Amino acid sequence: MTATTGVTAAPSASACADAFRDAYGREPEGVWIAPGRINLIGEHTDYNDGFVLPIALPHALAAAGARRADGVVRLRSRQSGEEFSARVADLVPESVPGWAAYPAGALWALAGTGVRIDGLDLMVDSTIPSGTGLSSSAALTCATVLAAAHTHGADPAPARVAALAQRAENGFVGMPCGIMDQSASMLATAGHALFMDTRSLETEQVPFDLAARGLALLVVDTRAPHRHVDGAYAERRRSCEEAARVLGVPALRDVTSEGLAAALDALPDDVSRRRVRHVVTENARVLETVDLLRAGDVRRAGALFTASHASMRDDYEITVPEVDTAVDALLAAGAHGARMTGGGFGGCVIALVADGAQESCLAAVRAAYRERGFAEPAGFTAVPAEGARRVR
Repeated sequence: MTATTGVTAAPSASACADAFRDAYGREPEGVWIAPGRINLIGEHTDYNDGFVLPIALPHALAAAGARRADGVVRLRSRQSGEEFSARVADLVPESVPGWAAYPAGALWALAGTGVRIDGLDLMVDSTIPSGTGLSSSAALTCATVLAAAHTHGADPAPARVAALAQRAENGFVGMPCGIMDQSASMLATAGHALFMDTRSLETEQVPFDLAARGLALLVVDTRAPHRHVDGAYAERRRSCEEAARVLGVPALRDVTSEGLAAALDALPDDVSRRRVRHVVTENARVLETVDLLRAGDVRRAGALFTASHASMRDDYEITVPEVDTAVDALLAAGAHGARMTGGGFGGCVIALVADGAQESCLAAVRAAYRERGFAEPAGFTAVPAEGARRVR
């Protein structure tokens, strides 16, 4: 997809229902949709009790589901064509391979709250590009929690669904993620960015209408595979937790900008100093970005995007050559700011650009990629969309 063709729409609820009917020979009881997300700024701050600022995307995952009475769960995806089947009672952490681990974990997490899961047939269909860092896994777990809860007579609040979806990833899949992705999928609203304090879980819907300011948010899929459960993400989290322990604070959120220099002096090694510096300065960048959005001064946020990327590259060390090349090319092409988005080690880059400059900026990235021998990137213009909901 090019930048001028807009964004991929959410999957068709009727098409997902039709696929369910073809697969299982009966009608679904409902269809639920959960979106992917782009994080504007605030990377690796959520598991440090910090601040984040994501938006939901029109790219989404649809889940058609119906209750069973025999204690069996059957999971299918229109993207994979494979079926996973098991007894709900046999679902135990890290026992399910591949994509099915996420919906299986959602059922496990929901059952752990006392909701009796009698069984479930589920068909999912997604327009969220896999492996790009747009949180397809969070959308999958959120949609499954909603489908399983609603077909079994429960109606958890959106924030509760987000917490259960996070528990599925942490406790079942083995991915030590924070709460941001699931909260963005559940709580975001169209036309707004979701400002979230991940300690208190307080949220604010901050207006984010770039078109009215003559701006656009370009997303570049770098085609560098986005991987988390290979140990690098977990290592970053452990490093932060150990640094907080050494500093005697509950979390790195409690290290202020004013206290950063003293904190760095108290740490025993350069790696922990770099990690702490990223988290503390990133929290400050989120707060400054929110202030700019509230004031309608969106353009100035571009410099904060670029500073965030430099911090992820140099202090948190989570970028890869494709990502850094894209950021450099976008800035050289006139972007007001650019940064990697997501947990790192691949995925997507976002750039704040003049509305109408999306195609030329994407062309600059493609030219830089040809010079480096990288696979051709894709791009689209992102707009903040509605969070998860039942659609039929």
